[in-house]
Amino acid sequence: MTAISTDRQSFGVGVIGGPTTVIDLHGLRIVVDPTFDPPADYGYLHKTAGPAVPAAALGDVDVVLVSHSQHPDNLDTSGREFAVSSPLILSTPSGAAELGPRAAGLTPWERFSHPSGLTITATPALHGPADEVTPEGYVNCEVRGFLIEAPDSPTVYVGGDNASLSVVAEVARRSPRIDVALLNGGGAHVPSKYDDRPLTFTADRVAAAAEILGSPRVVVAHQDGWQHFADGPADTRRAFHRAGLEAVLRAAPLGSWSISDVTPGNPA
Repeated sequence: MTAISTDRQSFGVGVIGGPTTVIDLHGLRIVVDPTFDPPADYGYLHKTAGPAVPAAALGDVDVVLVSHSQHPDNLDTSGREFAVSSPLILSTPSGAAELGPRAAGLTPWERFSHPSGLTITATPALHGPADEVTPEGYVNCEVRGFLIEAPDSPTVYVGGDNASLSVVAEVARRSPRIDVALLNGGGAHVPSKYDDRPLTFTADRVAAAAEILGSPRVVVAHQDGWQHFADGPADTRRAFHRAGLEAVLRAAPLGSWSISDVTPGNPA
């Protein structure tokens, strides 16, 4: 596999650690949930590994997607500095309020049109058990996923920190063609929250999400580098095998492109 570097792909998806992912699409470089700190203790969360690719090695970035800004496993100190130095940040309204003038906050199903012709639609996400939804409509904190579309390019769904299969079903209903699904797994859990129940998809549920979406290629991030992840890549592979979906799961070696240079409707 090709290492992620300043060299851009015509289309590429690769994980560099935790939830942090690079997407090259439609001539743009997009970084999802940047986390570039070395191993560190954030109090209730413990980072056990730094990124496979340092921020400086990514070169110029066009868009940063921040699913939520409240948790260091999705936006750590160095990642925040990286985000606010980028030309454009898309996040939640609460995240945009603290990320500066280059940030736009999107509500669920709100659409952002980039001057290049690329569009990014914010999707809902539930960051924890469904029976803990607040009157404001979220669990744990406000979180977004993103649906990325552009002419003559694969459609990419970025799930964000989501534990709800109902949310995935709604995404699948609204967007019947998703060429690549980038899903967060790991079964993240914090003992003090919600009876220690998962805050993100477990391995089995991320496989179920992939089946609902029907995407021909799935990349799973958010399953390494942090102590509060219960499931790792091996658990994910086993779950996809048990579900009969092993063929759609793409290997995600940190720092390399999992998918590169593909065409819409037929991602390699």
